[in-house]
Amino acid sequence: MKWLIHLLLLTFLAFSSLTISAKTDNTVVLISLDGFRWDYIEKHSAPNLAKMAGSGVRAKKMRPVYPTKTFPNHLSIITGLLPINHGIVDNRFCDSDRNDCYSMGKGLKDSTWLKGIPLWNLASMQGLKSATYFWPESDARFNGMTPDYFYHYSKHSDYQQRIDQVIQWLELPKAQRPRLIVSYFSLVDSMGHEYGPDATQTRDAVHQLDELMGQLQSRIAQLSLNINLVIVSDHGMSAVEPQQSIALSSLPKDENFMVKNTGPRVLFYANKDSKADIPAYKERLMNAAKGRYIVLTDAQRKGYHYQNNGRTGDIILQTTAPRVFSNKGKVDYLGTHGYAYTDDMAATFIANGPAFKQGLLLDEVNNLDIYPLIAKVLGIKILNKIDSDGTTLWPALVE
Repeated sequence: MKWLIHLLLLTFLAFSSLTISAKTDNTVVLISLDGFRWDYIEKHSAPNLAKMAGSGVRAKKMRPVYPTKTFPNHLSIITGLLPINHGIVDNRFCDSDRNDCYSMGKGLKDSTWLKGIPLWNLASMQGLKSATYFWPESDARFNGMTPDYFYHYSKHSDYQQRIDQVIQWLELPKAQRPRLIVSYFSLVDSMGHEYGPDATQTRDAVHQLDELMGQLQSRIAQLSLNINLVIVSDHGMSAVEPQQSIALSSLPKDENFMVKNTGPRVLFYANKDSKADIPAYKERLMNAAKGRYIVLTDAQRKGYHYQNNGRTGDIILQTTAPRVFSNKGKVDYLGTHGYAYTDDMAATFIANGPAFKQGLLLDEVNNLDIYPLIAKVLGIKILNKIDSDGTTLWPALVE
């Protein structure tokens, strides 16, 4: 009798081991379509993405972090941290303590701007290979590490080449094959900025990327691997009316402050060792607003998780679409993002593959929840405190 119990126990353990192995051999391909607004699939007719969404999981809307800019949101997606915690609080900003300013991609030469453990490092730390074909700061040395395979960013890189490289990575022998592959496509965002979200040029960009995503999924389906394709965007896009531009020259001046114009917002930093009177200058800016913008209060900043930490500015002006701040005169573009959250700023989330349910439509999800979701699909542990419990995306998983 004892030997029978022992045999059953060994059989159970062996079965359990196989089950765990089956659950943890997933591969994830994470694709970002910059500026792909939540409604572009229907608005601009993207049949391949619609088919993927219909046969997998789609969120009606995905909520980006504040501010709704490219670098803060990509870093939040890939680290699970709010901008004030991963450090990249805008595409361009300054650090009062460092007496220095950040611009996009600066982490390549100075990774001390960056905090957190990006998903590609999380995978590598636990024995899985990772690869990135562009993602904001993916060539920087987070934690002294880079992905196993990566490319330095170039805006001239061919889109088809990115698809081909993803497939080539997936076709590598098992020992060399990355289990996490990340890539980034900026075309829709570029067209949305230049021509606006409703333009034919933006529609054509959506069509081009829809065809590429359809090709990618078709080629993935020919591989005998458990590959999960997750397609996201960082934010949406709003139409801009150049005639309503708010010129910085129309704002009260104070030589004790440095100014960073981000489009929908203006950040003011008190100069080091200056006689800056922050409350007095805030009041002057409020008096000059005349309905064009607001000056964020401490309570509003707290609600945005954007308290003053030396990088987020001592004073923040914020406008709403179709207005933007301009350095001089009126702006020469017709679309932008970076506003406080509205429907126009909502992003896209689609997931398709063996780890995900079929035909599931979720309500609004949070982009911070992507990090724990992908970690779970890959079967790896989260090694640091993050700003997400994954709640909005757990229902997407099969188990």
